[in-house]
Amino acid sequence: MTGRRPIRSTPPGGLRGRSRATRTGVLSAGALVACASLAVGCGVVPGATGGSGDDAPITVMTWAPQDTGATNKPGMPALAQAYARWVNSQGGLGGRQLNVLTCNDHNDSVAAAKCARRAVKENAVAVVGSYSQYADSFFPVLEGARIPYIGGYGLTNSEFTSPLSYPVNGGQPALLAGLGSALADSCGPVTLVRPDTIAGDQLPVLLDSGLSSGGHERAHDQRAAEDATSYDDQSGRALAREGTGPGGPGCVVPVLGDRTGTFMDSFRRASEDHPDVRTATVLGSVDQTTINASGGASGPYEGAYVTGWYPSVGDPAWDGLKKLIKEQAFGNNDVDAADAGVQTTWIAYTVLKEVVESLADGEVSADTVRRALDGGLEVGTGGLTPDLRWTFADKLASVGFPRLVNADVTLQVVRDGRLVSARQGTVDTTRTLQNADVA
Repeated sequence: MTGRRPIRSTPPGGLRGRSRATRTGVLSAGALVACASLAVGCGVVPGATGGSGDDAPITVMTWAPQDTGATNKPGMPALAQAYARWVNSQGGLGGRQLNVLTCNDHNDSVAAAKCARRAVKENAVAVVGSYSQYADSFFPVLEGARIPYIGGYGLTNSEFTSPLSYPVNGGQPALLAGLGSALADSCGPVTLVRPDTIAGDQLPVLLDSGLSSGGHERAHDQRAAEDATSYDDQSGRALAREGTGPGGPGCVVPVLGDRTGTFMDSFRRASEDHPDVRTATVLGSVDQTTINASGGASGPYEGAYVTGWYPSVGDPAWDGLKKLIKEQAFGNNDVDAADAGVQTTWIAYTVLKEVVESLADGEVSADTVRRALDGGLEVGTGGLTPDLRWTFADKLASVGFPRLVNADVTLQVVRDGRLVSARQGTVDTTRTLQNADVA
């Protein structure tokens, strides 16, 4: 989007699926103390570890990449620390103190495995609200120790197949399916610009599932380095497809995580002669902080459509998170209520709280947490998601996503430099994903 195109008041084509009005419950806030750095980038809140015993402290881990040349999510472990700080000031979870280990996976498969091994060594009862694209490295370690993975970011298909995974959102599958469905009626040629990585390889078929549901041809799959400092060549190639197919102006969909902003800088320069080409992306590749840094209403995102998992940050359902940030993380710029990673971690710890409370005075361990989640426990999140309940034979099991229990997405638009809702409520992408060719 160049900023010269008029803003549309209605979403392009409209998302297909079931709308659900957003509920506006308010969640409890939470927090934790900063941790000392260890050999693999891990930290731990001081105190006893483990989860056995009726009133023993509860140890969990939150990991995410930090200080790397690609996507970084420092707000996720920072929010986990803030949550524990608040919980412990209120007497803990179910009367037990909460210890949080944090770990930097460095966007590296070896480091991701080290984080998982540390969780095992420290007797963590769960890994909560974490981000890593190296599921093949960390899941075997967690599965060997039977440690549940609650509220991962949803980057990899493994997060929706592992029996130890309890996702709180629909991950990249739902975001891309919803975005494709929204763009199907209003875009000419669509180009997906995505990382040349294993996780990136899973993205084209998901976007295509939404496009195909609206009778649109598949997107052109354009790979790009996830740590590039310029995307001039990729921008030029994406624009070269403009006018090569039927329909209206073309659409470019960059899904490059933190490097999406870098791509858009290159794209803004390259698209000066293509004012009608539009952009769209997914939350996590773009958030309000990114939009502000790029120039707000005069920047390249103005008018762009963005699919997300949750209500917009202005929804009252986020009041609890905002209160937590104000009281326990004020001044920490990593903890932004508009960041999808921070939001996911908040919801993941909400799940953990309900699980522990469901165990009453019983033992809290990896086994009891897992049994509670597998036993039909239904978790409410104050309107940020549908009530969550995990089985291993859900509606999307037939297409390889047996743990994907929340396929809802929201459609947002950048208007006057602010990311706002483009339509009321959410849309369920289950039916679109059921028709996806993900084999």
